[in-house]
Amino acid sequence: MKELLRTNDITRIAYAKALLQAEGIDCFEMDVNMSIMEGSIGILPRRLMVRNDDLRQARRVLADNGIENGG
Repeated sequence: MKELLRTNDITRIAYAKALLQAEGIDCFEMDVNMSIMEGSIGILPRRLMVRNDDLRQARRVLADNGIENGG
């Protein structure tokens, strides 16, 4: 799996996941439970991962919808 997106913005992650799922691209959100460690203040970024074979298409989907990689 490859990292597609890293952000603290949970709405950006949700939007990206919805876009990818609509295109039939499986994705996995990592670091969701890190809020326990940080005290739920949202300082640790979450990562959205995709299969190696889907990375190019996933990047194109996000770019076409105005989502840049990163915070």
